[in-house]
Amino acid sequence: MKNSLLAFVVLTLGACTTVPPTNVHQPMTVRPEPRPVAQVANGAIFQAGGSRPLFEDRRARFMGDTITVRIKENPSATKNASNNLSRSGSLTAAVNAFTGMPVSGLDGLSMDMSSKTESKGSGQAASRATFTGDLTVTVIDVLPNGNLLVSGEKQIAIGKEQEFIRISGVVNPSFVDFTNTVDSSKIADARIEYKSSGQIAEGQVMGWLARFFLSVMPF
Repeated sequence: MKNSLLAFVVLTLGACTTVPPTNVHQPMTVRPEPRPVAQVANGAIFQAGGSRPLFEDRRARFMGDTITVRIKENPSATKNASNNLSRSGSLTAAVNAFTGMPVSGLDGLSMDMSSKTESKGSGQAASRATFTGDLTVTVIDVLPNGNLLVSGEKQIAIGKEQEFIRISGVVNPSFVDFTNTVDSSKIADARIEYKSSGQIAEGQVMGWLARFFLSVMPF
């Protein structure tokens, strides 16, 4: 019993320092492809093992190369909705005469009914966020058409808090400039995350016991 209780306490405390889950493409980084073995020098001016094309630049194009992503995200959205529903109805009935019938006492009876339904509603929602910064990512795969699948992460520890910045997506090599930099707006299937782990982050999450009671209690 004591061992079970100790294991529960350890798992509970360990959960407070776990790395936040991520939705970015995995892995975060890869090792570069192995370099070809240099050929033995033959005394000539041209050496096949150390040659480099005359007009070749240093832009990323292979697995393991790095690209700096310039994050400039400023998404905003606004939504307005309204509705107006109105419905009305009326009914009028009258009894004029019952000649030769035992219910002649109902002569002159009249009935008048009316109903009206009206419903109005309106709603408004707005969202705005700003995220800027630079993050260097690694090419983790080269797609058959030449596009680069990149992924990267930056961890920043400040006291007891840890900040995680992650980004991944598909980059067209033609969008990469001569400094190996690309804007985040030019990354396809971009997944950008900014998460934290620590006491402050845990304090913003409702406890598991409270979530349990809220899930089973109907009020």
